[in-house]
Amino acid sequence: MKYLFPVLCSLFLSLACTAQTGGGVKSAGNAGSAQGIRMNLDDITAQTAIENVIFDTDFSPWGRLIFPADSGYRSGMTLGSLRLTWYSHIDAAKTVEIVRYFKNQTLRGEQVFFDIYTEEEKRLDPRKRNTGLFFFRGKKGAKSAICSAGGGFVYVGAMHDSFPHALELSKHGYNAFALIYRPGSQTACEDLARAIAFMHEHAAELQIDTADYSLWGGSAGARMAAWLGSLGTERFGEKKYPRPAAVIMQYTGLSEVYGNEPPTYACVGTADGISSFRVMEDRIRRIKSNGTDAEIEIFEGLPHGFGLGTGTVAEGWIDNAVQVWERNIQKR
Repeated sequence: MKYLFPVLCSLFLSLACTAQTGGGVKSAGNAGSAQGIRMNLDDITAQTAIENVIFDTDFSPWGRLIFPADSGYRSGMTLGSLRLTWYSHIDAAKTVEIVRYFKNQTLRGEQVFFDIYTEEEKRLDPRKRNTGLFFFRGKKGAKSAICSAGGGFVYVGAMHDSFPHALELSKHGYNAFALIYRPGSQTACEDLARAIAFMHEHAAELQIDTADYSLWGGSAGARMAAWLGSLGTERFGEKKYPRPAAVIMQYTGLSEVYGNEPPTYACVGTADGISSFRVMEDRIRRIKSNGTDAEIEIFEGLPHGFGLGTGTVAEGWIDNAVQVWERNIQKR
């Protein structure tokens, strides 16, 4: 399917080659001196070594998926110095808050990470070992969302592009998941379809409401959210599940409109050299012309990958996106 070969793929891959010469650290799968440690909550600061997080025994075996599992796309040795390819405005305080959230949840005996594939499925396709859902708990029985980070379909930038969003949604009371998926547009969408299926099939044990769920994504993750929203889980190898009540998209140059898009919120910066704000603006205009609720915020001077936009002109956009979702939730 040609729409699953992103127009930006060649640009992303060329940038990736440049990024891999830029001082990236070794992949999370490589053992280091930090193996076998167990941090206290107060040990987690901006000066905490990333390897200490990856190999913390409370985070086993999923600690390696907190940061990109694919090597060459991150740099920095500590939480405060983390850098991710294609992303701007990485908030060190938010990175620390997220790791502390994971630690606090594990200390309370709460499950943070959920596999979406069986051991047999992972044996047949070892790449599925690098997938799963991180759960950011809201209120019991509250509505649900799945957030997918970008990364050019070559890596998953969750620490900046989905974990912060899921954490903020949980503060609004919603139950939010951040998906770790296999790079590649087709496999990424298959993993999102499986995540939607997992959420529905395990709603009772997770104590969540899956009716009128929302899909969130930045960059490549925004394409995933849009494709699943318009084409459905059945297009990507799962049985048919309900479409989302809203799709929330950040900085992606997706242009196609199928005519059955869910209500959509989008945001992007005018200085984005990867995703044209004009392309996004035109797509929202066409969705609205079909009679569907849609809106876009365009932020002057912001580049690609601003995430929550903390400390920028975009700060607070997530509250506006939540409002779009909320007004499209069917009152029951």
